[in-house]
Amino acid sequence: MVDLDSEVPPLPPRYRFRDLLLGDQGWQSDDRVQVEFYMNENTFKERLKLFFIKNQRSSLRIRLFNFSLKLLSCFLYIIRVLLDDPTQGLGWSPIIWVNRSLPLWGLQVSVALISLFETLLLSYLSYKGNIWEQILRIPFLLEIINAVPFIITIFCPVLRNLFIPVFLNCWLAKHALENMINDLHRAIQRTQSAMFNQVLILISTLLCLIFTCICGIQHLERAGNRLTLFDSLYFCIVTFSTVGFGDVTPKIWPSKLLVVIMICVALVVLPIQFEQLAYLWMERQKSGGNYSRHRAQTEKHVVLCVSSLKIDLLMDFLNEFYAHPRLQDYYVVILCPTEMDAQVRRVLQIPMWSQRVIYLQGSALKDQDLLRAKMDDAEACFILSSRCEVDRTAADHQTILRAWAVKDFAPNCPLYVQILKPENKFHIKFADHVVCEEEFKYAMLALNCICPATSTLITLLVHTSRGQESQQSPEQWQKMYGRCSGNEVYHINLEESTFFAEYEGKSFTYASFHAHKKFGVCLIGVRKEDNKNILLNPGPRYIMSSTDICFYINITKEENSAFKKQEKHIKNHESKLSYHGASRLPVHSIIASMGTVAIDLQDTGCRTSSGPTLALPSEGGKEGRRPSIGPVLEVADSSSLQTCDLLSDQSEDETTPSDDEVSAGLEYAKGYPPYSPYIGSSPTFCHLLHEKVPFCCLRLDKGCQHNYYEDAKAYGFKNKLIIVAAETAGNGLYNFIVPLRAYYRPKKELNPIVLLLDNPLDDLLRCGVTFAANMVVVDKESTMSAEEDYMADAKTIVNVQTLFRLFSSLSIITELTHPANMRFMQFRAKDCYSLALSKLEKKEREKGSNLAFMFRLPFAAGRVFSISMLDTLLYQSFVKDYMISITRLLLGLDTTPGSGFLCSMKITEEDLWIRTYARLYQKLCSSTGDIPIGVYRTESQKLTTSESQISISVEEWEDTKDTKEQISYRSSHRNSTSSDQSDHPLLRRKSMQWARRLSRRVPRHSGKTAEKINQQRMNLYRRSERQELAELVKNRMKHLGLSPAGYDEMNDHQNTLSYILINPSPDTRLELNDIVYLIRPDPLAYVPNTAPIRKDSFCNAVGQDTREETQL
Repeated sequence: MVDLDSEVPPLPPRYRFRDLLLGDQGWQSDDRVQVEFYMNENTFKERLKLFFIKNQRSSLRIRLFNFSLKLLSCFLYIIRVLLDDPTQGLGWSPIIWVNRSLPLWGLQVSVALISLFETLLLSYLSYKGNIWEQILRIPFLLEIINAVPFIITIFCPVLRNLFIPVFLNCWLAKHALENMINDLHRAIQRTQSAMFNQVLILISTLLCLIFTCICGIQHLERAGNRLTLFDSLYFCIVTFSTVGFGDVTPKIWPSKLLVVIMICVALVVLPIQFEQLAYLWMERQKSGGNYSRHRAQTEKHVVLCVSSLKIDLLMDFLNEFYAHPRLQDYYVVILCPTEMDAQVRRVLQIPMWSQRVIYLQGSALKDQDLLRAKMDDAEACFILSSRCEVDRTAADHQTILRAWAVKDFAPNCPLYVQILKPENKFHIKFADHVVCEEEFKYAMLALNCICPATSTLITLLVHTSRGQESQQSPEQWQKMYGRCSGNEVYHINLEESTFFAEYEGKSFTYASFHAHKKFGVCLIGVRKEDNKNILLNPGPRYIMSSTDICFYINITKEENSAFKKQEKHIKNHESKLSYHGASRLPVHSIIASMGTVAIDLQDTGCRTSSGPTLALPSEGGKEGRRPSIGPVLEVADSSSLQTCDLLSDQSEDETTPSDDEVSAGLEYAKGYPPYSPYIGSSPTFCHLLHEKVPFCCLRLDKGCQHNYYEDAKAYGFKNKLIIVAAETAGNGLYNFIVPLRAYYRPKKELNPIVLLLDNPLDDLLRCGVTFAANMVVVDKESTMSAEEDYMADAKTIVNVQTLFRLFSSLSIITELTHPANMRFMQFRAKDCYSLALSKLEKKEREKGSNLAFMFRLPFAAGRVFSISMLDTLLYQSFVKDYMISITRLLLGLDTTPGSGFLCSMKITEEDLWIRTYARLYQKLCSSTGDIPIGVYRTESQKLTTSESQISISVEEWEDTKDTKEQISYRSSHRNSTSSDQSDHPLLRRKSMQWARRLSRRVPRHSGKTAEKINQQRMNLYRRSERQELAELVKNRMKHLGLSPAGYDEMNDHQNTLSYILINPSPDTRLELNDIVYLIRPDPLAYVPNTAPIRKDSFCNAVGQDTREETQL
């Protein structure tokens, strides 16, 4: 065995001594090897390759130098031609030999040497093992042809005057130019469009062809016509332009052959170049170009990022965005990953849009595409989700990535993001403005149940309109509804305002009432200068300050209004008129041109409280009668301010629970929900139960060990139900439940909520549809995507129509994907009035109205809305950054201490003594501090007995004909909806006899008579069909063991129409059953800090800080 120690050589003495001192550590630290990486790049060849090829900037300089050399060689050739004498020599010798001076020869030889050396060096550096590939390249062969002969002349002076085709260097210059442009793009990190490269190649190819032909013809004709360079240029231009004058022609065959060759080359090369250019042009038209950097620095633009661009979304955005005067000079850059469809392309070719809208096909996740859109210079970026996707969560994920990409690329660009699911909202909290679709959708559906048509109210407020819709209509309700729809929310600083400046130091309610009385504007909220929170109706204890920002509802903003002071004698004359006399509107003159409103100012001096416009008529001429409505105080007086009924009602509920609550074991308390379904939900103070209900008790149709009820009737609810028909119980339902359980709603008005995840007839009957107050039908997510876009709502529409036919008196509230499909809600094909409204909608759309669908009866009544109509809320936020906050406060999505809430009150017979909207405004401001913002009015369209009586004999027809002709146009067009007639065989027999007799005789006004007969026959048919449906429902109820008594009481309410009047004029008459929208002050704002709120502390998750926040 070999001894290993003998094989190891001893260490040098210096290492031994170091080992002795340092031990093993010293040995380990010194046992190292220095490794140099990328040694192949340290060779001389690799260094040259790095300088000449790999390095972008040095390579660009080399190519620029090469391009300059080629141009210099062509320039030296032109100089040689100009100095040459073509008359010397005979025969073919002028073609072979030329006259070249010594200095010129020296310059050309120097250029040739440098060019050849550079070409050989680059060929060596780019050599990859195939020598013939390098030699047979056309640029290498041209270089050899132009450079090697000059080098030969150095060693052979006899050949110094030999002709060398140096003009062919123009093709080498073209090749160097293309490489130089590519290196330039790499060096500046910019991807230029292929269109620029292709145009450059085409132009350079054409110039090279012309220059080669010019020089070749001129040289060959030295043995013929001896043409100059200018003559040759003239000949080539005339030939290539196919004009061919014939005054200059080649004489010898070599020049003729060159012309033929050049024409053939041009016919082959140029069409190929033009074809590639046309293809690139078409591709550029599809994908869009670039937004000019110069335009981005001098003009303002916004970017719209979408997954797929539909024509409806595009037109909604453009109409709403450009509705504001100060945005007329903005450009809109659309960044979309899909190709532009035909409809969008046709719209963008309209001159009005083609000059302001730029479409770019690209992705927001690519920095190159964001650079094309100049995102870093944009004023704002709108990121919209695709609500038609099958997987809405996946659509949100795409939106989140786009928002992150834009924020990473342009941190200072304001972001306006639309998200679909509330649980995804916290990912984009950094965005400046966020609209969550499901939050707003469920909140509006909930408020529609307690404040009718809240969805219509919000939709009209966030749409830009001038109130000119349907002003030529013969229908009075359409005129009022169309005019009031032009009201929007505006803001102004109090000290700069004509509306509100005089109310500095006054209470909020005083300012709101007198501003409405004098100018017709509705002051709804304020914001302090040092606070970002907006307060809706902060109440009479809030004192207006000069630095406050006032938010008001009006036809137009104050800056676009002109004020005209009335004459003194006119005011004196009007003050003498009684209330029942002619009254004037404070906003009676609306000038439509340029969006300017002229407002007549009325005298709002301190009148006596017993003035004729506010006091009840005196009885027996007695004087000194107390006023029926108290004056609105400038500063709130706690003794005169009435205690809010809401608080008193709640306190009674808390202290003395009802017997039903005790028997049912329900003990309510007020507090914040202990659990939040998603991150980012706003905590809302609401009614809660002390103990959590077991999950088994939540099933209404199945009994459990705690109760044995299996249908809604058995529960014996005192209030009517609210049924929600949805596909799944998503997190968005939280925003439906919370507004219905808000703390400011009295307990006695809380409606039970039934969630119906499937809606066959049996389940509908079990959940109490026959005695429900409202049924909310949410658009199914699984049907939101369809091959045909507008078919996404088909299932929802048909289901709602079925409910409408089975339960005609049921109040159904529906949400659709596409606004255009609202015309199919409660569809009646042969209803004359519905057809008239359809024609009206088409006329309004032709006039360019953004609210053409507003006159559809289901939308006007708040029965249907589309969440896509709230896209304008996000667009308006670019100009009005407060709109999202105000809308969330109105819908109850956010709660701010001291801010009011939206509610409603119904005008009963006891309230009709108030008579007008202005007096109601004063009554509310002087008593509870509420601010009215609009009226929901329902007009009955039921026909009178003489009109609807069918069992009339033929002999009586002539007598009653004149009476029937006096019926109004509106009633005559709606009597087709009357279906309350009794179904009796004798009645039907008489009606058929009447119809046969009328067919024999033709009385006067036969057209109207035939229409009435058809409508009455339809009533009979409809009655029969309804009886059949009623029998079907009753039989199913009996089969399920349910009592059909509730269904017998259902009446048909189809003969009514409802609409909203936003901020109506002060002299608008109140009518019975009007519902007034109110912004009521926060009742917690008046609770002293020392008075704790009972039953608030049961939520352990809330904590002490939360309880202190509620005691404001």
